[in-house]
Amino acid sequence: MEQSVTSSKVTIPLIDIRGKSFTDFISEHETEARNVLLAARNVLGVASRAAAFVLMPLADRCSRRWLGRTDSPYLAEIDHCAEVVGMSGAHALNAAYEWACTTGAFATGDDVTLMRVLDWGFPELGSRVVALQADSPAGEYINLTWPGFTGSVNGLAPGRFAAAINIAPMRKHALTMIGDWVRNQQIVRQPGGMPPAHLLRFVFENAKDFAAAKRMLAEIPVCAPVIYSLAGTKPGEGCIIERVEKSAFIRELGDNRSVTTSNHFHTPELVQQGHGWRARGVDSHGRFAQSCTLIPEQLSTARDFEWLAAPILNWETRLAIIANAKSGRLIVQGFEGDQRVTEVFTM
Repeated sequence: MEQSVTSSKVTIPLIDIRGKSFTDFISEHETEARNVLLAARNVLGVASRAAAFVLMPLADRCSRRWLGRTDSPYLAEIDHCAEVVGMSGAHALNAAYEWACTTGAFATGDDVTLMRVLDWGFPELGSRVVALQADSPAGEYINLTWPGFTGSVNGLAPGRFAAAINIAPMRKHALTMIGDWVRNQQIVRQPGGMPPAHLLRFVFENAKDFAAAKRMLAEIPVCAPVIYSLAGTKPGEGCIIERVEKSAFIRELGDNRSVTTSNHFHTPELVQQGHGWRARGVDSHGRFAQSCTLIPEQLSTARDFEWLAAPILNWETRLAIIANAKSGRLIVQGFEGDQRVTEVFTM
């Protein structure tokens, strides 16, 4: 594959770990992993740094115990990362699941393109992202990730599929927003199911095509509600998979121009479940409405991310991605809010 960039600020590195393990990658990039953890501690400036100093060891112990009760195949890698970086936070970071996103599969001629804008409140994630080129039993894939983060929240498997995660809405329990959040933390810490980001990486490593990826993402139990977006290599191969722990509801691209999502459910059976759901992120309904107006041709021109505007672009935006599995085309740019902090990465 060929890498090129256009002029801007930081260059997103393409790191080739084919023939190596993730633990090799962490050992070789321990400084970058440590910097990601330090940035994560700085969400609220001095206050969060002070709190992290006191609470992060406890958060690590709780997260390590929880990860041990899940079906994650990557716990040993997280343990290795914690040992290599020599500071608290590795287990807590890999248990974090509080972000928003706007994502969709768009019909672009004879193929399908995945559009993805990731929102996450952690600072410096836009400038610290790496394109990790890995091999696996199912084939090569690019994981757009951060040193020290073991799962996958967005990536491209050329010739197979592109995929991304959106956090699901918050399950309501009629306990106020704080009470609902606490109750959901109790539910997610029950044994069983795979962390959503770990499942997506598992799929990149083990699914040989779009159909296999869709089946795995829909059928393998997860430990928390999640929304997956998937785009294949053939016309109509695109879908949004709305998940709860042991069941899935799929919205297909089919003959439509696009199928998109933000951070609320659309499937009636899910929307009406229990006490309902609370949308996440900045204006989830507004971001979804705007995503439905995007023209597929905007995602297949050389103008990259000129179409990005509020509310899809907001103060939490960290990454914008265009990925096409059929052509292997990948375009990425890092953001800190509405500021572009990296050069445009293209493959």
